[in-house]
Amino acid sequence: MDFELRRAKEKLEKEQAERKERARLKLERERKAKEESKKRRDAIEAVQRERRLDAVEAQLKAEQQMQESLIVGKGVVFFRVLEAKQFAGTGDKIKLPSSCFAELSDQKAFDNGPLYFQLSIPHDNSSSGNVRTTHSGVLEFTADENSVGLPRHVWNNLYPKNAPEAPLVEVRYVSLPKGTYAKLQPDGAGFSDLPNHKALLETILRQHATLSLDDVLIVNYGELSYKLRVLELKPSKNVSVLETDIEVDIVSPEGDSESNNQYVLKALTFGTLESGLVEEENYIYYKFTIDDSISEIISSGNVRLEIRIDHETDGGDTDLYVSKHPLLFPNRHQHEWSSHDIGSKILILNSKGRNLSSGTYSVGVYGFKGTTKYKMSVSVQETSKPGQQAVSSSSIQEDTVECGNCKHFIPSRSIALHEAFCRRHNVVCQHIGCGIVLRAEEARNHVHCEKCGQAFQLGEMEKHMKVFHEPLSCPCGAVLEKTDMVQHQASVCPLRLVACRFCGDMVQAGSSATDVRDRMRGLSEHESICGSRTAPCDSCGRSVMLKEMDIHQIAVHQKN
Repeated sequence: MDFELRRAKEKLEKEQAERKERARLKLERERKAKEESKKRRDAIEAVQRERRLDAVEAQLKAEQQMQESLIVGKGVVFFRVLEAKQFAGTGDKIKLPSSCFAELSDQKAFDNGPLYFQLSIPHDNSSSGNVRTTHSGVLEFTADENSVGLPRHVWNNLYPKNAPEAPLVEVRYVSLPKGTYAKLQPDGAGFSDLPNHKALLETILRQHATLSLDDVLIVNYGELSYKLRVLELKPSKNVSVLETDIEVDIVSPEGDSESNNQYVLKALTFGTLESGLVEEENYIYYKFTIDDSISEIISSGNVRLEIRIDHETDGGDTDLYVSKHPLLFPNRHQHEWSSHDIGSKILILNSKGRNLSSGTYSVGVYGFKGTTKYKMSVSVQETSKPGQQAVSSSSIQEDTVECGNCKHFIPSRSIALHEAFCRRHNVVCQHIGCGIVLRAEEARNHVHCEKCGQAFQLGEMEKHMKVFHEPLSCPCGAVLEKTDMVQHQASVCPLRLVACRFCGDMVQAGSSATDVRDRMRGLSEHESICGSRTAPCDSCGRSVMLKEMDIHQIAVHQKN
């Protein structure tokens, strides 16, 4: 009996403990559920609060940008994010879609004058923390919808390294003040050697509508390119260069930095030796100046100009090329004088050949073979006076007979002995037009070029064939030998540099003008465009195109 009561009591206590544990666990689950529910509500409220704050902040930012756009755009608000596409164009004028024209017209932006835009890369589209910004004008409204066409200048300033796969650009309408001052710095030496380099820079700026601080301008001179960075602008960091007179200062590059694709002219002094080292297929350039006094002496014929180069290392060889400015860097294709002798050489310039007028001349030392260490000098040497070796003609013509071998006139009393000796020891070159008399041992090394017929030593023939008869490629596409190539690039090549009669800059000759009247005037393609600029007439003040100014002076003012 007691045993049954004890078992019932234990069973009851056990059931009560289980009910208590289940109740405790239920309360624990309810408490956790309430805590999780509270956390979810707090998180939702935090997200909603953050969204409300972001919306307010975005609204404030939009209102701020709107106010800024109204200020910088003088009441015109225009902002687009467009896909950037590069096109082959000069200057800084971009192409926009036609829808932008309608939007700007509705806000009467064209009434404010030329259109200017601020171009920048969106933060999420920029690969680096530094967001590039530049400015531009507009060329036309013919771009595809949702895209903007960028010329090379704008593209390189926005993407100086690598552009992303789908580049996006923020385009914002702004108003810019007219620039009054700009400070530019070349990235390497050599730009100041260009003749009239400020006028050349002025021509480049005529293709631009704006300048921005830290922009890089590219100035091309023939095959060379020079980069100039904008260091300072006034009165603002971003200015307009349209219809304004802007003062430009060009400062020296930092240190001795030199770009690999640029050449530098080293100054030569008459009578002073200059040492140098040139590697194969590379050039080292020098310059010297002939003043009026030296030019008069050379013109008199009593002196000659000598350019001498002596090699200090065996196995190497060089070539010399000389030109007068504005041809700054003479080369295999373009030069006025050249020397291709093997080893040390002297290039003689005198008044009998080309006119050695006063001016600046360039000397190019070309590494033809191997690495060559050399010493070079420019000097003025007296010429030998004629008449000092004259011999009485009566003594020569008295009783002489022509040698059948060497064709020299020999006294008749010794002609037999001379011919016997001459035929045994001398050989006459049988090449047509040569006839030179050589010693028998010299004749083995005497050869003629199969193409041009010139006579050389056997060791010189390889260099002659490579220099004069190896085909050269002109950038315009022509393939010619050296002599024809020099003539081609001096008078025919459309890429040759010529002086524009209107702006004075050295520009590519280009093709003939498209306008028939301009072709009749003998204007090139560049001169036809450059001459279309207007300038006030000195007599009446009317704006007349530069290419018609002479006709205007004759027809209106009867001036010849």
